[in-house]
Formats: sequence, structure tokens, C-alpha cells
Amino acid sequence: MTTSAKTNIVDPVKLDRLAEVAVKIGLQLQAGQDLLITAPLAALPLVRRITEHAYRAGAGLVTSFYADEEATLMRYRHAPAESFDHAATWLFEGMAKAFSANTARLAIAGDNPMLLSAEDPEKVARANRATSKAYQPALEKIAGFDVNWNIVSYPNPSWAKQVFPDLSEDAAVAKLADAIFAASRVDIDDPVTAWREHNAVLAKRREWLNGLNFASLHFKGPGTDLIVGLADEHRWQGGASTAKNGITCNPNIPTEEVFTTPHALRVDGHVSSTKPLSHQGTLIEDISVRFEGGRIVEAKASRGEEVFNKVLNTDDGARRLGEVALVPHSSPISASGLLFFNTLFDENAASHIALGQCYSKCFVNGDRLSPEEVAARGGNKSLIHIDWMIGSGEIDVDGVNADGSTVPVMRRGEWA
Repeated sequence: MTTSAKTNIVDPVKLDRLAEVAVKIGLQLQAGQDLLITAPLAALPLVRRITEHAYRAGAGLVTSFYADEEATLMRYRHAPAESFDHAATWLFEGMAKAFSANTARLAIAGDNPMLLSAEDPEKVARANRATSKAYQPALEKIAGFDVNWNIVSYPNPSWAKQVFPDLSEDAAVAKLADAIFAASRVDIDDPVTAWREHNAVLAKRREWLNGLNFASLHFKGPGTDLIVGLADEHRWQGGASTAKNGITCNPNIPTEEVFTTPHALRVDGHVSSTKPLSHQGTLIEDISVRFEGGRIVEAKASRGEEVFNKVLNTDDGARRLGEVALVPHSSPISASGLLFFNTLFDENAASHIALGQCYSKCFVNGDRLSPEEVAARGGNKSLIHIDWMIGSGEIDVDGVNADGSTVPVMRRGEWA
């Protein structure tokens, strides 16, 4: 079926609302500001709606880059072996240059999460490593929150069939579209107002945590007894926040989390995943790791363990944490009962941690800190940033003060 025919399966009114929210809430795109969009080819209908809303908002120039799943598979099946140690460095350097010139960034997620599941894992790992290194100049601009950026999603048919394997492709796309619209708060008449109200709730949570300024968090429950030390002069973020260019935006739509930076050297104990991690075509299940002095010293998984260990060996920072996030078990995405195979959604179903790169914005005056100053405060550096879920209705979280006293933060997965 053609892309235009597929559009009829997706509610055009809600799709237009998602585009409007992406531009007005996700980016708060400014008049005269350029916009760079990346998207899977299947997301063309959403790209077009976002492009129109962007120009109506006064965008200077909207430039879109598309990924094609079939072309990606052709590389793995026909490219010479040495190809997998190369990446389009010129493209990412160009993106970094664009961000330095205040170009806004919008990514549309929706790739088939299992696209590379049948391909040579060594080739996948090499390609990922090469791309991660090449992407670093652009990633530093995003992780450093230099510009306003946003991620939204589109129900790519191949993704929809992973989430709803028992449905026909058309039915799966329609059902995934409904789930995306509900989670993104565009299934109501005034989503812009709904997002402003939701941002206010998240702001109260982060302000409470910032006021208490815990030294660490203690996660405890089945398979988990973990102390996550928090970075020196850390700040909690969540919902709308202000980029270094002065624009307040919502980087993730949907979002239910408040998050901050752990101290790279102060994480100890063991923790088990509560949901599978979908990573580059592999479903990694029942992750169990042990930390000593901030570093993962032991890692197991019932499925995908080899891939998980390759991730941990990406670089020196891959075995340390760059983020800890709190999400109530009753979040709309958790309540849906769906596994989206997409971190943008699955991370908002449960409290989680992320391996790898930290966000400099999660520090007091983070917009003015050098990379060396971020590191001195305990911020981690890595080529990767991979979230995985550790929260559930059975996990308690305490805030631990510098004197060792504790304050209940979550009980059985809900805010205390």
C-alpha cells in the first residue's frame, strides 16, 4: 500500500494536532529560526504537517532527512565488510554546524525496532560504533541543550506490527496511532493547553526534589537494592525546560519523567530491569547488573546478553550512569499495558536509569559549564545514552540526605 493510502488509516485531525504540538510546545519554534528534521520514510505525512506548522510559525528554512529501512537492509546484505567501520561524518558535522547557528532539531521516531534482528550482530555493533563516533559533534549540541529540540513519533507499519503482531498491518497502524496520540495528549480538543497543565505538574515535582537536594536515591524492591549517588550541584529537570539559546521547549513528547544526573563514581548495589530493552534489533530481557564505585562490574540478561555486553564495552563511560529518572507506575503509558519497543514511550512507563552520556543541563548553571567542569561534578561522558526501566508497582524509592537520613520519594511505584 502506498504512503498516501496509509495516511487514511491515521486520523488526520489528531495527526495535525501532533504536528502543532511538536512545533508550538515541543520546539516553541521562533520566527526566523531554521529547523532540521530527521524521520523514517514512512513518517512523510507527519513531516509534511510539521513543515506546514513550522512555516506558519515563521520558520526560516525547514530541511528534512529521511531513513529508508530497505536501503538499510541492503547495506547489511551487500556492502563490503569494511563499510561497517564508516559513517557519514560529513552529515553529522553539518548538523553540528547547523545547531551552532541556532537551527532547531526535531526527530520523528518510528523505525522498526527489530529491523536488524536477523543481521550479523558484529556488523551491527561496528556500524553503531562508527555512527556514534561520527555523531558526537552533533550529540554534544543536543546533550548540552544548546538549541531547542524535540522528538515525536509516527506509526510506521513495520513498528506497528511489532507492537501488535496479531493484527493486520492496517489495524496495527491504526491501533498504534491511537496509542501515540493518547500518550502525546493530542486525542483531546485543546492539546496545547493540556501540555501546559501537564508541564506545570512536572515542574512541581522537580522543584520539590531540587528543594530537598538529596545526596542519593535508594531504589529497593524485587531484584533491586541500588544506591544512586547524585552528582554535585545536580538539578532535576522534567517537562518544559529552557535551552542555552533561551527557548523553552519540551524535548520529549510524550514525557512523564523528572530526571537528573547521577554521580559517575557513586553508584553501588544491584538492580534488575522491569521491562525489556529494545536495542538495535535485539530485545534484551531480564537485565541484572551490579555496580561498584559507579561502574557495572557484573551484567547478565536472559536474552540478548551478548548484545548488552557489547553496549557496555562501547567506551569507558558506557558502564556508568548518565541519567536517573522517576516515573509513577500509574503513568498513562504504563497504564496502557503496551510494550512499545521504543525508548521514547517505554521510558515513560517506569522509573529508569541510562547508561552513558549525561545531560549538562542537569547541573546548577549547567549552560555555563565546560565539559571538564561537568566531569568534576560527577557527570559521565560516553558515546552512548541508553535508557532502561527499573521501576514498577513493587519498587520503593527513598531520598537520602548527606547525613544519612531518608525521605520517602516513591512507595510501590507512586509518588509518596
